[in-house]
Amino acid sequence: MSAGGKAVLVRVTGRVQGVGFRAWAQRQAIRLGLRGWVRNEPDGSVSALIAGPNEAVAGMLEILWQGPSGAHVKSVEPAAADLSHAPADFDITG
Repeated sequence: MSAGGKAVLVRVTGRVQGVGFRAWAQRQAIRLGLRGWVRNEPDGSVSALIAGPNEAVAGMLEILWQGPSGAHVKSVEPAAADLSHAPADFDITG
């Protein structure tokens, strides 16, 4: 990881479950060279840990507003996270 990297924990709300959001997010993250995970939450939201170079993390936060076709994103709420908690790959964990 470069010295300029960072990690964010993101909560995405709206119609984001049952529309392929997790697989779509995983593809976008891998394309951007990011590490982390994405999962569905019991309240209907999707959470993701996104880690990597600052520019790639910022790009992923913008991309999350789009979502896959069928999704309707109402909010993308990032919070700072610890880089050491990010896995080596980008996984769907739940």
